[in-house]
Amino acid sequence: MDKNVLLEVKNLTKHFQLSSNKTLRAVDDVSFYIRQGETLGLVGESGCGKSTVGRTLLQLYKPTSGVIRFAGETISDRTETKGHKAYTSQMQMIFQDPYSSLNPRMTVTDIISEGLITHRPNLAKKERQEKVMELLELVGLSRKQANRYPHEFSGGQRQRIGIARALAVEPSFIVADEPIAALDVSIQAQIVNLLMELQRQKKLTYLFIAHDLSMVKHISDRIAVMYLGQLIELASSEELYARPLHPYTEALLSAIPLPDPLQEQARERIVLQGEVPNPINPPSGCRFHTRCPKAIDICGMVTPVFTEVLPQHYVKCHLYGERGRNLDDNNKMVSV
Repeated sequence: MDKNVLLEVKNLTKHFQLSSNKTLRAVDDVSFYIRQGETLGLVGESGCGKSTVGRTLLQLYKPTSGVIRFAGETISDRTETKGHKAYTSQMQMIFQDPYSSLNPRMTVTDIISEGLITHRPNLAKKERQEKVMELLELVGLSRKQANRYPHEFSGGQRQRIGIARALAVEPSFIVADEPIAALDVSIQAQIVNLLMELQRQKKLTYLFIAHDLSMVKHISDRIAVMYLGQLIELASSEELYARPLHPYTEALLSAIPLPDPLQEQARERIVLQGEVPNPINPPSGCRFHTRCPKAIDICGMVTPVFTEVLPQHYVKCHLYGERGRNLDDNNKMVSV
């Protein structure tokens, strides 16, 4: 493993027991790593388990099984120890909804100060207040806004407050859980550009969870695609967009609007048939086979293996079961 790896996840599984005979398989056997200073984009349909992965990494959910290693140390459980406290100060989260994630009864100063009070209790009140002011300016807000309440801000401004709160304890890793989904399109680019600038300034590492595939490409170094609780493809941003291998990834990318009307008319739009299966009772074999236009007999019977079929390009698909046996000399898929 690369020594620059900050976060390593192996066989992460998170199931929710709904009743004595019903289990929601939110995340199943997910493995990946993120290097120091890198952004890994995580994409997929609603309900595929993206947010559950992020929350489990931060121990907001205790994993059912699997191993999470951060900065070389294994995080085994969520206990209120000094070790866990140090871990949570290094890993923070930016939430999707800038409205519900901020306490309406607290001022901006109080919201941002919470982490400082918990993790730096010896910090004098004056120093803490000055730190809050610095953070507000860092995320593009004014010191004069420090004593206002969340309802006095727009959605984009509230998300900036959420970013300042996450930065308060000086983390090295941030889970950005769809931080632009609830914002106007004109504001989304501002927030993404702010995150990228903060990453450069503070050498941050991101797990960036999102639906907007064009925005994910803009911010991410590598992109992982999830479907029904499992990772099905992982590659660099440029590689994934130029050469998607999994049929589900192809369908997702075909839905991205193109600015050129002629290109939009010329390209093939892949429309998936059927509904997303129930994660309580997922299909056998490949979980995508019930909607896959390229499914073959084995897909419904045997679970495919997450395989590196091109350099640093992994896919979980029977079409590439023998290390790229279905790729020609130009790395294009041949018929089966």
